[in-house]
Amino acid sequence: MTTAPPDLTPLARTPQAFPLASSPAADSIVAEEIAAGIDSPEGKKAGSLYIWLQVLGQFGVFVAFITPIAISLAIRLAELAPGREEYLGYITGSGALVVLLTSPLLGVWSDRTRTRLGRRRPFMIGGTLVGLVSLVVMALAPTPLILGLGWILAQLGWGQVLASLLTSMADNLVESQRGKVAGLAGFATQVAPVVGVVIAGSFAGDALLLFLLPGLVGVIFVALFVLLTKEADTRGRPVGDALSIGTIFSKYVYNPRAYPDFSLVWLGRFLFYFGLTLNTTFTAFFFADRLGVTVAEVAGTIAVLSLFGILTTTLGAIGGGFMSDRLRRRRMFVLLGSTLFAAGAVTMAIASDIPLLYAGSLITSVGIGMFAAVDQALILDVLPEKDTSAGRFMSIIGFAVSIPQAVAPFIAPAILAIGAGSAADKNYSLLYVLAAAITVVGGVVVMRVRSVR
Repeated sequence: MTTAPPDLTPLARTPQAFPLASSPAADSIVAEEIAAGIDSPEGKKAGSLYIWLQVLGQFGVFVAFITPIAISLAIRLAELAPGREEYLGYITGSGALVVLLTSPLLGVWSDRTRTRLGRRRPFMIGGTLVGLVSLVVMALAPTPLILGLGWILAQLGWGQVLASLLTSMADNLVESQRGKVAGLAGFATQVAPVVGVVIAGSFAGDALLLFLLPGLVGVIFVALFVLLTKEADTRGRPVGDALSIGTIFSKYVYNPRAYPDFSLVWLGRFLFYFGLTLNTTFTAFFFADRLGVTVAEVAGTIAVLSLFGILTTTLGAIGGGFMSDRLRRRRMFVLLGSTLFAAGAVTMAIASDIPLLYAGSLITSVGIGMFAAVDQALILDVLPEKDTSAGRFMSIIGFAVSIPQAVAPFIAPAILAIGAGSAADKNYSLLYVLAAAITVVGGVVVMRVRSVR
């Protein structure tokens, strides 16, 4: 059903974009959360300790989780299968496909978890343990197949930690905090790969340290969040109706007509991350091709460029997040972020020298930071059934990232082969231009949202 744009004047109160049918069970849950001190949509603001531990937790997960995508997987693959960079697309795509199949189940399980530690923290603990195992597997993998299995474990482990942190934001943040916190977290998660690449570049010759040192950063910050934040004991809360195989599968889908703005945000995010995945999966190989060096040699170059990107990422993530709260506008910043990313990607595609290549990369970092921050706040604004099914719908919105991550890497090698003179040649320019066009369309789609300005 559609609704008029909500009144955003009293920012301490979160408007309901989609009125929910009341039920005794839902009312009981909300009452228990308020009594336990968990912020309902109309509740008090989250404290500064929670906010900073949330930001640091996401930072740690991204250092551990994104570093393999940024450089570590490429380095290991170049060692295990020289000249077969298309394997990287198959590895990352397979991991994303597994997450696509499992994330809603884990989200529903999280919503229904009843423990002394609450609903989200048990999944953070379990996910961190699985994530650590995955890093060891990737570091010691003797073949590309085992490397791929390790990445699947990483997606399940670190991916679940990140999902739990994001769902915790939905549980605890009021509307007037969402843009700011998403901006800070967006900045942290964009800077995290920089830190990871610097670490990886320093230990490129030691496979175990290449993966485990970034993982240690993740363990430390996730542990701080789990130990120092409070989550209500959920053992006395009603679990709800029993789940059957049919009802479990029904949790993987929803009626788009019931939540039209959520659906538009989902589609916009899907398109942006499809383009982004096309762009970033082969970053190390792209730079190596343009600079005429090996993949291992390009790690230091990417690290230096990434350090310069911190400033532009800060501008995009924090600037976009804070301004979207101040101006009470989300959509325009989402469109601007996607447009900036596209401009940077096209610049890189046509770059004939190193300064232009670097300039394009820095422009894309502004766009990524802005889109990631403001789009995350927009998701929290339109999230359906926030009190009872936040984990489920956050998992569904996760499809908008995991599907592109699963599909785009399989499509990218075919795009790279178009117009290539030989098997060794790759059409990176076409790949980057196509990625740019898709991200702009994603921003345009979000402009059709009606319940949030």
